[in-house]
Amino acid sequence: MGFSLHAEGTNDPKSVRNWRIHMTAIIASMSAIAMGYDTSVIGGTMALDSFKRDFGLVNTSGKDRDTLQGNIVSTFQAGCFFGSLLSFPLAEKFGRKKAIFLAAAVFIIGGTLMTASHGKLAMLIMGRAIAGLGIGSASLIVPVYIAETSPPSIRGRLIGIFEVASQGGGMLGFWINYACDRTIPDNQAAQWVVPLGIQLVPGALLCAGMLMCPESPRWLARKDRWEEAEKILVHLRDLPADHPYIRDELSDIRQQVEERTANRMTYPEMFKRLLQKGVRNRIMIGLLLMACQNLTGVNIITYYAPRIFETLGITGTSTKLFATGFYGIAKTLGMIIFSVWLVERVGRRKGLIWGAFIGSIPMWYIGGYVMRADPAAAAAAGETQRDGWGYLAMVCVYLYGLIYCATWQGITWVYCSEIFPIDIRMLCTAITTADQWLWSFLISRTTPYMITSLGYGTYMFFGALMIIMGFWALFFVPETKGLTLEDMDRLFNQSTAKTVWMSLVQRRSMDDILEERRQQAVIYDSKEKAELEQIESADVNRRR
Repeated sequence: MGFSLHAEGTNDPKSVRNWRIHMTAIIASMSAIAMGYDTSVIGGTMALDSFKRDFGLVNTSGKDRDTLQGNIVSTFQAGCFFGSLLSFPLAEKFGRKKAIFLAAAVFIIGGTLMTASHGKLAMLIMGRAIAGLGIGSASLIVPVYIAETSPPSIRGRLIGIFEVASQGGGMLGFWINYACDRTIPDNQAAQWVVPLGIQLVPGALLCAGMLMCPESPRWLARKDRWEEAEKILVHLRDLPADHPYIRDELSDIRQQVEERTANRMTYPEMFKRLLQKGVRNRIMIGLLLMACQNLTGVNIITYYAPRIFETLGITGTSTKLFATGFYGIAKTLGMIIFSVWLVERVGRRKGLIWGAFIGSIPMWYIGGYVMRADPAAAAAAGETQRDGWGYLAMVCVYLYGLIYCATWQGITWVYCSEIFPIDIRMLCTAITTADQWLWSFLISRTTPYMITSLGYGTYMFFGALMIIMGFWALFFVPETKGLTLEDMDRLFNQSTAKTVWMSLVQRRSMDDILEERRQQAVIYDSKEKAELEQIESADVNRRR
């Protein structure tokens, strides 16, 4: 058996894994570059001397600094939370393509306000809130858009491009802060203006690129625009309209649309659907995945990396920014491993399990090192020499970033963009995406106080949570690798714990489980049809 970079067990012909579908995912993922850049750049920007001077952070107390930094960082997450919720009706009514374009335009407005704030804290915070609205919208719509246009064999990889772009943008933010600190004098406002202004570039590229991208064929199908949906599928799959693969995919989409009566569903009916069997278990898994993603503790390093390296005894703005830049490289490398290999070869479920267990080890070591050596106090006393254990703690920061991005970072977004029913997919994804930004807000808001108050306990706390997450994924998260979006209904129509039990203990493949449920659905439909025929026959006899 040869090595391949796509999921096995699908009937996808080679032609569907073409350059068009990859280019569509890359253009849409420009939003992720902006998201990752804006998320990471602010931590390093706040560490710049020029930023501290212009925004009044030079002579503030430790508590006031924690409050100001928490406000600046968390306002972005608050904007993302509301953006992901408010954009759901727009994406449903006007389509994925137009909604992404609008999200990019809103982000550009927010980025412009941040860049032009010139020491006005209120303007900076307002700009971050507006940028958050745009990024929150894009973080909801883009993964769904990619999932709805992707073939099953590379769906995880293509959504992974979104995450690779996010981490690549984050890495860019770290290193641009370092470059500006080294090349632009701290007596010039340009030292912090340039890092914030660069975020406008991916936003502009996203606006221009979306003009060339197609609409989601599944959204068009829901709007009863079947000719357009077929035309786009033919273009994206690089197959003729009469090819069996195109006919089968359109047939599956039509069957699910007709079963769900999506075109006639009102918003109250959509919300009622959230509580139905086969949907509520998916919502619960999605909410827990997004919460757990943040409770891994990744954001305490991403948002406050210079503060973290300060606790490890690293002094000097340039040195802390330099160390932070390598953290960005580690995360990007982890996302490349996830997107190119892990997500379609190892799978979603195993990635979550091993990512939690193995990823907790660096957290435990960092916490133990800080408890034992107290490097921040030593650095404050003028002791700048670090032994091998101290350098190992720095390596653990990078190792943690690589493991997290190779597993929990990407898998959660892939999973939540692929498991929901077609008629309420955008609503469900809006809820789980908002949940992600809510927990991101809570973590970013409390992290400065945790670092100050708990110290080493902060790392041990998140390390313990990761072990709990690993056991939860082991027993309650079913595998979705290689399944079509239309297969998800059959996968989740029973208890997820029962599904995992069948695959884990009984050693049954997902194909076997789905086939059994497909047969059960056929038997149920046959019985229902027979009962309906009996009722109609009795009604005819009664009339006679």
